[in-house]
Amino acid sequence: MNNPIEQLSSREKALWLGSLLIVLISNLLTESFDLLTLIAAMVGVTSLIFAAKGNVWAQILMILFSILYGIISYRFRYWGEMITYLGMTMPMAIWSTYTWLKNPSKENGNEVEIQTLNRGHAVALAVATIAVTAIFYGILRVLDTPNIVFSTISVVTSFLAASLTMLRSSYYAIGYAANDIVLIVLWILASMENPAYIPVVVNFVIFFINDMYGFISWRRREVLQA
Repeated sequence: MNNPIEQLSSREKALWLGSLLIVLISNLLTESFDLLTLIAAMVGVTSLIFAAKGNVWAQILMILFSILYGIISYRFRYWGEMITYLGMTMPMAIWSTYTWLKNPSKENGNEVEIQTLNRGHAVALAVATIAVTAIFYGILRVLDTPNIVFSTISVVTSFLAASLTMLRSSYYAIGYAANDIVLIVLWILASMENPAYIPVVVNFVIFFINDMYGFISWRRREVLQA
């Protein structure tokens, strides 16, 4: 639980600060500036750069991001996003905080030990994903959710990403990157109705870049830990 910023390399600090700057500019340039969206984006970017280092502060910030993003989704009636982040991503981030604290890396106690998934993990994930898809699609239909197909795909990718994070797998970042792509599409559709949501699109583009860096970083650490 040391200062996570001290653990960042010069390159990672540049990526973090550059991402924050782009997010700040894109939000300030919009005619309908929304402070909550800006704060959520900055929290999310910071969480992702800490996650790339395997630092538990990433999960603590993800809990905060889930709350903020749930509020933003509620305002546009993206019920799937709201339910996903408040009812699934946030609880799983809380559990991930516990599992990450309990499994520090032997090489560096400030980083989580990476776990290699086995066949049992894969089967459990497949069964759980099918169940989550069916349940949430039914809920979203009842709530008359806009863009229900993309909303359902977002739920599935969010579930996989959060599950892989909890399991301490390098592929958590691929799950979140896939979710970022879906969310970019969702918020582009929202921006067509209300241009105020254009900064949210930019935010998730930045998230995608950081998630891809996270995957590369974890794969490198996985080789070192092995």
